[in-house]
Amino acid sequence: MRSCLIIEDDAENARYVATGLRELGWFVALCRDGVDAIDRAIAATWDVIILDRMLPNDVDGLSILKTLRSLGRTTPVLVLSALAATDERVRGLQAGCDDYLTKPFAFSELTARIEAILRRAQPDGPREMRVADMKVDLISRSVERGGRTIALQPREFRLLTYLLLHQGRIVTRTMLLEAVWDYRFDPQTNVIDVHISRLRGKIDKDASVPLIHTVRGVGYTLSPEGAKREIAG
Repeated sequence: MRSCLIIEDDAENARYVATGLRELGWFVALCRDGVDAIDRAIAATWDVIILDRMLPNDVDGLSILKTLRSLGRTTPVLVLSALAATDERVRGLQAGCDDYLTKPFAFSELTARIEAILRRAQPDGPREMRVADMKVDLISRSVERGGRTIALQPREFRLLTYLLLHQGRIVTRTMLLEAVWDYRFDPQTNVIDVHISRLRGKIDKDASVPLIHTVRGVGYTLSPEGAKREIAG
């Protein structure tokens, strides 16, 4: 499963892109606030970042891009902007973006450009994530722990992947609702608790070291060291 962070304040456009990528099997997270974009971009490892130029609070997407590059982050970035003039595209490329696509756009062109970026930026081969004795193959979508194969439903796999991407950090209910269920509001149901309980039952079953922990009143964390260290930090 490839991962994409979309930094875009236009809710309709962000949902359109996110839905299309998710239908293709991508893990997608959304960020609408330029102020929080840097933290979201460096908090996890993303295969690609889709970045809008004009964001709230007078934040220009290129300033975010320049900050990421100054921090040594080489994550491929596709700028998606209504600023279509040649000099604007040149500014984006000079700031460090890997490609620049103007609005309006066709989703097929967007995905083709992303694939081209990934071919240039990443070698072929399997992608895996590991924590303790658990191995997650993001290509085959298989999970093993302690030599035991674990069968997960698609939503459970998305939930586990999101927790892995934020390994060692506290993940709130709001973050999970937006990233895994694509909700922009709290439906006031126990859907998260139910899925976490099922996932924990599969991942931590018969394990000497639990990986999924509840941070009471806050959310959840995935870590072999538990939640106490995260709260203390």
